[in-house]
Amino acid sequence: MGTAASPGFDSEALRRGIEGQDASALLSLYADEAEMRVVDRNTQPSHPKVMHGREQIRAMLDDVYSRDMTHKLEQCVIQGDQVAFTESCQYADGTRVLANSMMSLRDGKIVDQTVLQAWDDEEQ
Repeated sequence: MGTAASPGFDSEALRRGIEGQDASALLSLYADEAEMRVVDRNTQPSHPKVMHGREQIRAMLDDVYSRDMTHKLEQCVIQGDQVAFTESCQYADGTRVLANSMMSLRDGKIVDQTVLQAWDDEEQ
C-alpha cells in the first residue's frame, strides 16, 4: 500500500509571479490563514508589519507589484516544508531593494513568511 505524496511548492510559479509582477499568481501560493511579517528600517524586529490572511497579504502584494520597478528571484532553496528566497528589485529611478524571505509551508501552500528588506537611501 502506497502513501500519497504531499503537494510540493512550485518555485517556478514563485519566479513567474515575482518576475512577471503578478500579484494574483503570487497570492495563489498562500494558504487562507497565512501570516506575513515584514521587517525593515520602518518596521523593526520588535514591531514588524504583520498581515493576517490572504486579503491583507493581497493588499500588500497588489501595492508592491503595481509599482514601476523590476523584480528578480535571485535564489530559492526548498527543504521539506521550508522555503527561503532572495528577491532583488530596482525602481525606474535606479533605487535598489533587496529582500530575503523565509517561509513555512503546509500542503504546499505558504502559511508563514518573514521578509527582511533593505533599500538604497536617497542621500547616497
